[in-house]
Amino acid sequence: LTQRLAVRYRLGLTAVSGLFAVLLLGLSVPRLDLPWLDAMLHGWPWLGVGIALLAIAGLPHAFNIIDGYNGLAGMVALAVCLALMYVALQVGDRQLAGVLVCMVGATAGFLVWNYPRGLVFAGDGGAYLWGVLIAVASLLLVHRNEQVSPWFPMLLLIYPVWETLFSIYRKLVRGTSPSVADALHFHQLIYRRIVHKVFHDDESRRILMRNNRTSPYLWAFTMLTVIPALVFWRTTWVLMVFCAVFVLSYVAAYLMIIRFKVPTWLRR
Repeated sequence: LTQRLAVRYRLGLTAVSGLFAVLLLGLSVPRLDLPWLDAMLHGWPWLGVGIALLAIAGLPHAFNIIDGYNGLAGMVALAVCLALMYVALQVGDRQLAGVLVCMVGATAGFLVWNYPRGLVFAGDGGAYLWGVLIAVASLLLVHRNEQVSPWFPMLLLIYPVWETLFSIYRKLVRGTSPSVADALHFHQLIYRRIVHKVFHDDESRRILMRNNRTSPYLWAFTMLTVIPALVFWRTTWVLMVFCAVFVLSYVAAYLMIIRFKVPTWLRR
């Protein structure tokens, strides 16, 4: 309402959403398919509840961070919801699949107006809705179905999650508060240093064209996690390897762009 709500209050309010979800749905993280961590979760059930609460409180802000250009956050949310829906159907969780179908339809309808013309924007409310619902759906899918690896949703969501963690890290290294906004997110670097050679007589039209050409780079990056997650949704160690590969690829690509060492074919 005011557009002046501090980050700590936003985090607190999303934590309240997480608390309601945990209490009303009985959500927790019962396992991580790592023996020593599973032993801790079994011995201290409150730890699994805390992880679930952290996921629901944090993921909305992760989606809010990547909601920078037309079609970016919406397409990531659409791909993740479709993947979760597919696995939910594979394990016979039709109720959860039905909820995800509703989110897929709503997001697809939103994208019709959001990309490429930018007639409607998600804003904080849209990003927070995606984050909370996807976090709850991911936790429910793993909690209800033991055959689903807990690393399946982790790999699906590694892009927004790692974008958030990496942003916090680089701000702390620079002595800046993580709550302070900057223009050094991965998608912003792509916009400024890769998708910059767009020419048009109309300034507003040129900005819109650059905006629209930024998102497909991140869509491709997201597909590098969604596709292997769908193929190996049962196999924890493979999913963990792909998570590590993504993190290394992200850091390498980020350093490459920040140092102006972008291959020519990426700028075409």
